Amino acid sequence: MSDVTAARIGVIADTSLQRHVLQQALSANGYQVVLNSDPARLEDADLAAVEADLWLVDLAQTEDSPLVNALLERDSCPVLFGEGHAPERHSEHYPRWERRLFGKLKRLVGDPSRVVGPRLEGLRGDAERPACLELPAALANAVSVAGQPAQEVWLLAASLGGPEAVKAFLDALPAGLPVGFVYAQHIEASFESALSQVVGRHSRWSVNQSRQRDSIRCGEVVVAPIGQEMGFDRDGAMLLSGRSWPEPYSPSIDQMMLNLAQQFGSRCGVIAFSGMGSDGNAAAAYVLRQGGRVWTQRADSCVCSSMPDSLREGGYSSLSGDPRELAQALVNHFLQQARRPVAALQMDNL
Repeated sequence: MSDVTAARIGVIADTSLQRHVLQQALSANGYQVVLNSDPARLEDADLAAVEADLWLVDLAQTEDSPLVNALLERDSCPVLFGEGHAPERHSEHYPRWERRLFGKLKRLVGDPSRVVGPRLEGLRGDAERPACLELPAALANAVSVAGQPAQEVWLLAASLGGPEAVKAFLDALPAGLPVGFVYAQHIEASFESALSQVVGRHSRWSVNQSRQRDSIRCGEVVVAPIGQEMGFDRDGAMLLSGRSWPEPYSPSIDQMMLNLAQQFGSRCGVIAFSGMGSDGNAAAAYVLRQGGRVWTQRADSCVCSSMPDSLREGGYSSLSGDPRELAQALVNHFLQQARRPVAALQMDNL
């Protein structure tokens, strides 16, 4: 396999439902399904004709199976057996099943997010700075907040197609908003520094690496580290744990959402941009219970819509739009906040 080619998976399962769920899950997570078949319909010649990097086999009975024996006798690629009956996609057990399966696939045939890094080069063009949204007067006339510790922190979450979408969002977003961001992007660690340079190239926002025991500041975007989990202390300062993110994703959007919502509660939000899989789906309910918000990129503007689709289908997203529309929605969010004290004062004077 080349570094930018999706791993090829052959699926053999003896129920149509299992084949359907595996097809959806593998495709959504960036793998190429080259065969998906009932074992009763397969011959040795069919197996020989398929070029797969891994065989995923889910059969009720595997003992003394000529088909299984034929696969094992071929030493060209690994065979992964019996990951168990797939739960309903939106059940509470599905994320655990998915993490277990794709943690194994990542170790055996590689991480599909490796395609993200090479795509950064396409964002290095000499295009002029895109038009930025106007900062409303009610926000422009407020006391300057740039550089102060952010009281409200939003997570920008993304995978395949994420750098393009997040860059478009930040390019459109005016400076002067009372917010800081964490940017969690599925990408190989070797592209981490290039990610911040490329995404912040035309932006009025400062895109920075994480800093131990420092606050996220208004006007900046902190890139969640690939190599270690990032959390927060009781004052909101960043804590770099030294331990790896929970498998199979680096960074884990689910874990980043949990850490953010635990500290900032109703003063946080999540915007899920283009991406593979359903990382973030398991933690979305907790974010909402803590008073946070979940927004998603609209499917027709995504390179891959699996991640935001999963949040929408689960009923967690309250707003969807393309990157520029999401930037406008965030401006409107803070404009409503700025007007709220004025409205309250008018009510007090009645």
